[in-house]
Amino acid sequence: MFEQLTQLVQQFGNESVVKNDAIPNEQNEAVMNEASSSILSGLQNIVSGGGVDQLAGLFQGNNALDSSNPVVQKLTEQLTGNLGEKFGINSKTASSVAGNLIPQILGSLVNKAKDPNDNSFQISDIIAMISADNTQNLGIIDAISKYGGQFGLDQNADDKVDINDAMSAVSGKGGGLADVLGKLFGK
Repeated sequence: MFEQLTQLVQQFGNESVVKNDAIPNEQNEAVMNEASSSILSGLQNIVSGGGVDQLAGLFQGNNALDSSNPVVQKLTEQLTGNLGEKFGINSKTASSVAGNLIPQILGSLVNKAKDPNDNSFQISDIIAMISADNTQNLGIIDAISKYGGQFGLDQNADDKVDINDAMSAVSGKGGGLADVLGKLFGK
């Protein structure tokens, strides 16, 4: 999963990093690796800090491309700080790099997770990647329950998404929790 994230960073990093004269060429790879690490650790920090609702909101509409989205802002600020601290990149350049990379990467990540024809990112993989323990997984599941009705996950039409809906989905299709999560994102 981290490899796919790194590939997205490299895909979008060409303009923001490689072609950026303010970033020395010998630092290009390290800067892009830092972007990958910052995104991963930032998402983990958001989840561990109780920001599961913010993360779930990221998957609605085009929020991942919106620089005013709280998740996008937090990750942009974190990457900006890390680029300045670790590579001595001035704040204007670091802010520009992070401001360009983060929305593009998150937008692509979310779109790939939602795309039923793209198996490169599964929502279950994203949850596993950013969740360090089962408590966080439960928090993410709670957020899915909160927003799940909007995505047609209410299997038994009781106006809530809960374990009964998961059981209905599983018994009706022979799938699993990953299928229920996949349905949330159009998989």
